[in-house]
Amino acid sequence: MKISKEVPRLKPQTERLLQAHEFARRAGVTVRTLHHYDRLGLLKPARTLSGYRMYGELDLVRLQQIVTLKFLGLPLKEIKLALERKPLDLQATLRLQREILGEKRRQIEMAIAAVEKAESLVTEKGEADWDSLKKIIEVIDMENNWDWVKKYYTEEQLAELASRYTPEVAERGPREWAALMKEVEAANAEGVDPASSRAQALAARWSALIEEFTGGNPEILENLKRLYADQANWPAHTQKPYSNDAMAFINRAIASRKKEE
Repeated sequence: MKISKEVPRLKPQTERLLQAHEFARRAGVTVRTLHHYDRLGLLKPARTLSGYRMYGELDLVRLQQIVTLKFLGLPLKEIKLALERKPLDLQATLRLQREILGEKRRQIEMAIAAVEKAESLVTEKGEADWDSLKKIIEVIDMENNWDWVKKYYTEEQLAELASRYTPEVAERGPREWAALMKEVEAANAEGVDPASSRAQALAARWSALIEEFTGGNPEILENLKRLYADQANWPAHTQKPYSNDAMAFINRAIASRKKEE
């Protein structure tokens, strides 16, 4: 596939350009976001003679910078100017981001760790590392996406939740939920009896994860339920982490356990 313009590369012999949907998947963003940044002139990819957008390593680096600067409160117009003022220096940029993020250490410990890892890999390999840069994007988007959730909790509850939200929890929690959801969906599809030992084990894991999040605080639990009951007012890009069928299956399993008690 021929490209209509030359694209600067970190390592010409290894770079492979990706179409928008594949780049978005690997970078952890939406195609809509890429198109938006393209229209604003923030992230201008190469294009094929047919007009298809093609992205490479430098585009990932620039995307990570955009997401980070946006998180720090810079308007997109100022981000564009900031990125155009000086040539790309990935190692220096990551170092600067680490220093700035250090000022918000209590809220974004995980983001700092991700930037440090990316900086280390750039120093070691001399090239962008997809996984480490994607991690930065995910962590910062996670923090940004948390803002709309805050309205469902009091300041005291948010402080309590933040005190338990360590990098280890942030890394392990989504992974355990994803594994549990897969097993719950499978059990429901197979018609497993909610009173069976298999269903009860899944319900116990579900309850344990909820307990870990709420810390046993009944007020936080009630507000969590209120949040999920208000899905009609969730941001358009936000999806529930489980299906209604999965929730119904878990509710039947929990109800079955309560009957036996």
